[in-house]
Amino acid sequence: MSSQKLTKLELQIMEALWTRGMCSIREIQETFPAKNRPAYTTVQTTVYRMESKRKIVRRAKRISNADIFEATISREDAQGTLIDELLALLGGRAKPVMAHFVKSGKLTLDDVKEAEKMLRQLARKDKST
Repeated sequence: MSSQKLTKLELQIMEALWTRGMCSIREIQETFPAKNRPAYTTVQTTVYRMESKRKIVRRAKRISNADIFEATISREDAQGTLIDELLALLGGRAKPVMAHFVKSGKLTLDDVKEAEKMLRQLARKDKST
């Protein structure tokens, strides 16, 4: 997994690959809203950098003269990196994030129950090792 921060454009490209699976650069570009769609060459340059320098996408195959790309990191890995970066900015404290989610209505009781379930599973796993 890449522990480097993804740019907004890179995240949008990754979202296209995670949602649609393997895509050509044209297909990735077309997933952007028409109003704010970056130029084909911008997407192309970014994808090639993501492949050669970041290693977060790879060329899966070639159809005619179009390269088809796929993600090499999962959505969960990328989200985990972003969340870890956010927590680092907050001094490693999760409480301010949770408080914000509660106040904004973005954290539901079902979310809390799911978190409790995951914490219990983690505690059991720690006891068994």
